[in-house]
Amino acid sequence: MAALTLEKWNLTIGDGKGLFCILGLNVIEDMDLALATATELKALTTELGLPFVFKASFDKANRSSINSYRGPGLDEGLKILSAVKQALNVPIATDLHEPFQAEPVAAVADLVQIPAFLVRQTDLIVAAARATQKHKGLLHVKKAQFLAPWDCRSILHKIEQAAGPGMTILCERGASFGYNNLIVDMLAIPEMQRLGVPVTIDATHAVQLPGAREVAGGGVAAGGRREGVAVIAAAAVAAGADGVFLEFHPDPDKAKCDGPSCLPLSSARAVLTRLKALYAAARH
Repeated sequence: MAALTLEKWNLTIGDGKGLFCILGLNVIEDMDLALATATELKALTTELGLPFVFKASFDKANRSSINSYRGPGLDEGLKILSAVKQALNVPIATDLHEPFQAEPVAAVADLVQIPAFLVRQTDLIVAAARATQKHKGLLHVKKAQFLAPWDCRSILHKIEQAAGPGMTILCERGASFGYNNLIVDMLAIPEMQRLGVPVTIDATHAVQLPGAREVAGGGVAAGGRREGVAVIAAAAVAAGADGVFLEFHPDPDKAKCDGPSCLPLSSARAVLTRLKALYAAARH
């Protein structure tokens, strides 16, 4: 089984090296929330002996409404992520949306994330791959809702041709299932692993109901089934996923973005303890 290592942090994903945890906030709301959330998650993962990367987005560019909260933006967001990284000595994951963002993002983020809707954007993939290789990070590439697992081979080929092999983690996050719904095929996890890369599950976005929630002013936003996050994460780990991607918030109902899909921070201990046990059981 493939394994990749963040050399600067001595953290490995794949090859049975422990459940790799990409955990954090959907979007940066302010410095205090980012620092407090990262502090709690670092303490918990340290106690449980789990590899941990803190995730938060500086911009949520894919929004149903022009009025939706998007985040502090590139400059301010990277300042906050850099401050969290320095204060807590933790690796950082964040996503990008345009090629010009690749260099500044890769200079801060140890895990550069390609959003699902953008995985076919060649210029973005090439820029992100080259910047990530330059800064000795890894790419975390979400499989789009409209792609089959084996279609990810083309994404991997682009990355290899642009920057070389051995730098990509693929992420399963569900497939479109009719209108306003997603479904996760657990067979996609071993299918993508057969491409020679580690695979994570984004259980948070897998429970989204795209465009299914009406908001004030006549617009729509993504709904979600928060109670399904832990179920999908557990099923994926049992199916052999190398890591999990989970988003938390101290009060999800007051989160500025995608609250219906994120877990309360108070649930992190129970969820991660169970996932760690399932990971161990699935590999014996």
